[in-house]
Amino acid sequence: MKIFQSAIVVISILIAINQSIAESEQSKISLDSITVTANKQEENIQDVPMSITAFDELILDDKNISSISELTDYVPNLVINAQGVSGSARPVMRGMSAELGTKSVSTAMFIDGIPVLTFAGYEDTLQNIERVEVLRGPQGTLYGKSAEVGVINIITRQPDNTYRGKISVDGGEDYKKEIAFSLSGPIAQDKLFFGLSGQYYDKEGFIRNGYTGDEANDEAHWYGKGQLKWTPIDDLDISLIFSQLEYDNDGNTMGLSKNGAAALGLTASGDREVYSDLDTKEESYTNSQALKVSYDFNDTLNVTSITSHRFSKTEFDIDYDFNPVALWPASNNNEYDKIAQELRLSSNTEKMSWVAGIYYDKDEDTTDVTMASMTRNRELGGEAYALFGQLRYALTPKLGVTGGLRYEIQDKDMQDYTSGNSFDDTWDDFAPKFSVDYAITGQVMGYATVAKGFRSGGFNAMSTDSEYDSYDSEELWSYEIGFKSQLFENRLIVNSALFYMDIDDMQVTETIDPWTYITNAATAVSYGAELEIQVKITSQFTMTANVGYTNIKFDEYQDDSGDYSDNKAPNVPEYTFAIGGQYRTGNGLYIGVDLIGVGKTYLERTNTYERDAYQLINAKIGYEAENWDVYLYGKNIFDEDYSSEGETYMTYSDPRELGVKLTYRF
Repeated sequence: MKIFQSAIVVISILIAINQSIAESEQSKISLDSITVTANKQEENIQDVPMSITAFDELILDDKNISSISELTDYVPNLVINAQGVSGSARPVMRGMSAELGTKSVSTAMFIDGIPVLTFAGYEDTLQNIERVEVLRGPQGTLYGKSAEVGVINIITRQPDNTYRGKISVDGGEDYKKEIAFSLSGPIAQDKLFFGLSGQYYDKEGFIRNGYTGDEANDEAHWYGKGQLKWTPIDDLDISLIFSQLEYDNDGNTMGLSKNGAAALGLTASGDREVYSDLDTKEESYTNSQALKVSYDFNDTLNVTSITSHRFSKTEFDIDYDFNPVALWPASNNNEYDKIAQELRLSSNTEKMSWVAGIYYDKDEDTTDVTMASMTRNRELGGEAYALFGQLRYALTPKLGVTGGLRYEIQDKDMQDYTSGNSFDDTWDDFAPKFSVDYAITGQVMGYATVAKGFRSGGFNAMSTDSEYDSYDSEELWSYEIGFKSQLFENRLIVNSALFYMDIDDMQVTETIDPWTYITNAATAVSYGAELEIQVKITSQFTMTANVGYTNIKFDEYQDDSGDYSDNKAPNVPEYTFAIGGQYRTGNGLYIGVDLIGVGKTYLERTNTYERDAYQLINAKIGYEAENWDVYLYGKNIFDEDYSSEGETYMTYSDPRELGVKLTYRF
């Protein structure tokens, strides 16, 4: 309550300041438009019949968003849970996520067209970014297998004929040190361009090891990205993009809960504290390369090819008992290698726009784990082939219909060298989509969409029963209606959506005493709503608000450990919201405040343990000049503790962070 009252006071002060702005200015102001490529073609975000949140470079800077996980505060019905391993994260969109054992995700991510379809390496950094698009609802028609309930698109800023550079230095609590830079420009005017960006980050941990007296989760990472763009003729664009991200962290953000410690006859972890005799570490790196070729045959026809490669390697030593007793020390080495190729043809005219293409990818995943006296070594491979197409046709100037279909085949094989098991299987899926959009007025558009989402099946490496060697694809049908509006000469944007998802063959953990497998033992229903508002109150003051509500329950789900029917799905907040204001004057003053809220969240399928609702405040104040900016900022400025205590483990929340950031542009 204290946090809510404080935020209202700050925002009220900002509103009062702006009441002094002359009325004559009011008719000249409007919100900036954002162009997105959600349908793999450039469109105004307000013209796309889909629930989308987009961030341009200015929004990312204003809200201090520099990583994927920080998006979650500002997107309704999106949660990105760190998995305690460097660079790994599990997204939850509209109540849907993937079981860790599947190693997949339900919300696909694409970085300059490079697919990220597993939780390993999902926590990427955001540097020199032109735009981030978060698409909600099934996107399987255009994006494929892991776009079951959504997609995150990240687009790097393109170099051009203007030399640009930026360097920023950031220092904060827990001896945080961060430096980032970007540089771009022409090598040969109108023909060849380059772009470079990088980041170094270092911060001491906020979790103390009560056994050694040291911090248990120090963090450090390095990032670098390069880009070459060649335009040998006017209609041909060839881009080569390459990057590498390295992590060198200590431990993770988990400890034993009271129940977990009692079950082992050990001492429970304290307040942001662990007791471990193991020198834990987390080291990982991800490198990626993409070659994008785009050619315009004329003003309406384009062909695009994206060839990509992404490699991730993770090594970590961790003590799962979090006590100075050698019970569950673990060492993990994982390598993930993916190549992908997409070739598509698209056209956009006043009455009709369409996209058609083919897709191929190949995965190789090697895991080597040692836990206590147990070892596990396995190799997982797979190939996917897809044909897809989508077309929108304007039946009248106000009424449009969209239809799309994707057919995808996935071949997978696995060799487990520990158990001696060897599996191979094939899954195929259709992903149709049908949508109707109608311009109610020149400023208000309504739409209705029916779409199918899917994630492919997989294997249970340690199966001792042939019935559970593999699990099938997970499928859902989504029904959505929404409205998009630009009112008062584009000073007010209000977008809303209602959704209902019927989920079959849900991939869940099933206990077949005494073993645990991934199976398709559950069905569920998820429904909810989303609302996003932007309002340009004056030329200097903008307010934003978003709220998401999700209710997802198991219709059927039981195993040898219990019956979970009618229970809420775990790790899904009942609601999310963010209310903020940004005040930017002509003389350089900037003030930004955001109130962020997350509803009650159940932590496991029995709904026995839960995390209470919480609210945070982020704030930023500074001075902006023509070539340089300086800011004071705070994240979670009231140091709200929203740690999650489950049956066995406690996941600690991030504490307050206060800092200073200086940026210079040249």
